[in-house]
Amino acid sequence: MSERIKTIDFGAPEKFGAHIFRVEIPTARIEPVRIIEDYGYRGEEGGIPRYEERIILKRQVWSAISDTARREFNERLKAARIQTGRWHTGTNLVDRLLGRELCILAWAAETANEDQIPVICSKWAALRPEERWWLFAMTVAEAGLPEDTQRGWRKALFYAFSDGEKPSFGRKRRPVEQDLFNLPLLKDLK
Repeated sequence: MSERIKTIDFGAPEKFGAHIFRVEIPTARIEPVRIIEDYGYRGEEGGIPRYEERIILKRQVWSAISDTARREFNERLKAARIQTGRWHTGTNLVDRLLGRELCILAWAAETANEDQIPVICSKWAALRPEERWWLFAMTVAEAGLPEDTQRGWRKALFYAFSDGEKPSFGRKRRPVEQDLFNLPLLKDLK
């Protein structure tokens, strides 16, 4: 019989040295929230850093997205019969795959205004986990550090999830299509 793995917070294995994400929520409400990828034991070998900070998020943005992430993660943890979690001040441990998904939501929302965040949350929730994992891999390869807010895939996530900004140029009219039956090729068929 297989032994159940004990977990903490949002599905993070209790055992020391596992690859997880840490969400550090400070007590002061004006301080930013940090999402950190912790490689565990793997980070100690071959020149790989022990951890990498993925995003520093303004507290008001975190407050706007955290409930969406909590509900989504807890639904999946319940389905897998794993203890559910809740966000609390201090260090929150998150399963590595859920952490990747959280980064996608945070990256998409980091530069959004308060009207765009509900749209971003709903579009993020509509994605399958595998789609979020793929987006994480693409984004982190090019712009996965806190200072990369306006680069590559990270910028694209904001536009894709928020429907982007209204273009500064006017909307182009679609050209008028000719009647298909008046084309020279079909003249003989009349």
